[in-house]
Amino acid sequence: MPEISRFYGIVIRMFVETGAPHHRPHFHAYYQGRAAIYAFDELARIAGLLPVQQERLVLAWAEIHHGELLKCWLALQGGKAPSRIEPLR
Repeated sequence: MPEISRFYGIVIRMFVETGAPHHRPHFHAYYQGRAAIYAFDELARIAGLLPVQQERLVLAWAEIHHGELLKCWLALQGGKAPSRIEPLR
């Protein structure tokens, strides 16, 4: 699963499921053994759980980089590697 960003100990990854397209654009966030999945067509957690502070950071980052997330998503759907996205600072 390609890593597209990393900040404050949080790793953001995005991948395409082989053999079947995903229907809702989303990314995976990992922090200290915990994981959550966030949709970004309408920004929301759709699975998993991160600590509150890390979830706030992930949501802020996703809001700032919405357009870049969409570009990564479209690249993956087209069989290409996603680009890296600037971390939250």
